[in-house]
Amino acid sequence: MAHNHAAHAVSETPQEFSTGENFAELFESYVKSGEKTEGSVITGSIVAIENDDIIVIDVGLKSEGRVSIKEFAQNGKVPELRVGDEVEVYLERLENKNGEAIISREKALREESWTRLERACAKAERVNGVIFGRVKGGFTVDIEGAVAFLPGSQVDIRPIRDVGPLMGISQPFIILKMDRKRGNIVVSRRAILEESRVEARNELLGKISEGQVLEGVVKNITDYGAFIDMGGIDGLLHVTDISWKRINHPSEVLHVGQNIKVMVTKFDQDSKRISLGMKQLEQNPWESIAGKFSVGQRFTGTVTNITDYGAFVELEKGIEGLVHVSEMSWVKKNTHPSKIISSSQQVEVVILDIDQIKHRISLGMKQCVENPWSQFAEKHNVGDIIEGTIRNITDFGLFIGLDGDIDGLVHHSDISWTEPGETAVKNYKKGEQVKAKILAIDVEKERISLGIKQLTESASGGAIENLQKGNVVTCVITGIQESGIDVKINDMITAFIKKSDLSRDRHEQRPDRFAVGDRVDAKVTNVDKTAHKVTVSIKALEADEQKRAIEEYGSADSGASLGDILGAALNDASDKKSKKAK
Repeated sequence: MAHNHAAHAVSETPQEFSTGENFAELFESYVKSGEKTEGSVITGSIVAIENDDIIVIDVGLKSEGRVSIKEFAQNGKVPELRVGDEVEVYLERLENKNGEAIISREKALREESWTRLERACAKAERVNGVIFGRVKGGFTVDIEGAVAFLPGSQVDIRPIRDVGPLMGISQPFIILKMDRKRGNIVVSRRAILEESRVEARNELLGKISEGQVLEGVVKNITDYGAFIDMGGIDGLLHVTDISWKRINHPSEVLHVGQNIKVMVTKFDQDSKRISLGMKQLEQNPWESIAGKFSVGQRFTGTVTNITDYGAFVELEKGIEGLVHVSEMSWVKKNTHPSKIISSSQQVEVVILDIDQIKHRISLGMKQCVENPWSQFAEKHNVGDIIEGTIRNITDFGLFIGLDGDIDGLVHHSDISWTEPGETAVKNYKKGEQVKAKILAIDVEKERISLGIKQLTESASGGAIENLQKGNVVTCVITGIQESGIDVKINDMITAFIKKSDLSRDRHEQRPDRFAVGDRVDAKVTNVDKTAHKVTVSIKALEADEQKRAIEEYGSADSGASLGDILGAALNDASDKKSKKAK
């Protein structure tokens, strides 16, 4: 029994391992079967095509795997496949519950694509892709079968509103980041454009020259102009170079994204700064104004802009003139231009001045209508009595509305013979009808002086007749005002001493240093017997006294100071008063 058993054992050895060749084949078969691991791409052979739909592939395992023919489709087309063709597939599972291998052609293509894309990412090479969908924060891109994310900020160099034209077309991208485990790919279209932009910039800088006409896109708009992108390089289009006519803000003519033609007006080689112009592409309308416009000529123009200081009126395309606020109306002096005219309004103007070099035309509106001050002067004379409505009451008098929408002023000193001006003015109300006498008409200064007290004869009329210019009078102060003091002369004649006439010393020209009831000496500087008006000045009297003192007690040649001279005069005056008292 033992012999037989030993013989049997010996006899088995040659059968299993008869040669080294058999062992090598078994080992190679074992190694090959080990390479076919789940999650790898393997090569198989087509053994059958069932119903033109399912492809049966032998991948060297216990059983074949099955794949839908649709998985071999590329760009919507299925390639011609035959039995015996070798194909690469992705091994998902060695076998399922039925013992079949689970394989996928789509995943094999995706793995191949990922491998190629990783190589492209490492070398920063461009890859082609198609934008096919929108997601939060960006877009989805098909990159050779792999789905990548394109952030919104990486679509273009500048923000674009409509991405529609970029979708569905094959175009290059740069891979910014890849994560194979998570299946994430981030790509950029902007990086491609920036590379092209640098190339275009360098090429453009090498060719650019002043006077050159280029096409560009409005990139940004500011208060002072617009930045124009000319394909890799930006230039500044200043607001004054957009149009020959005046423009307040570039946005009136331009908008971001607009395609325009510009001329290079200046190019700094060192700083690479480029100044651009649009108006230089058009003929300068100011070059031909000499035969069209002349001072005194009338035009009907359109108001293009209104400012605090006036309004701009377009006389013809590209030619505008300024109507200063002072030239808009004869009577509306302190009114904002927008209260007189409106934008786009047609107005009649007259040319007042032309400066062809500075491209300026001064216009007037009020000159196109009759001067109401001249009309008043033609119809009325000094001494006439008129009637009007009190339009306004101020500290210095009453404004009376007259014909032609103009005003005449009744100074507070011309309201009453007997009452101080600040008291007399309180007897009147705005809107009240009053009569007044015309005291003076000055068309050039646009002033009409009126008087109410002159409607009656002054009780001091005889006293004024006896006064002469140069007389020294003693005045009693009857009122104190910021602008001066009210006084009465000889208890009959009222007068007003202005602040500037209170003293020769500017520091003493203060009305508040006087008090009602005080007596002061002053010199009569003017007597208007027609208007019953007397003007007196303390300053003029002081000047006379100083001059007389210099003549009597010293001179510039004597060596005496002004203080010495005045001191001697005061002492002499004091002595005379003492003797008179004795």
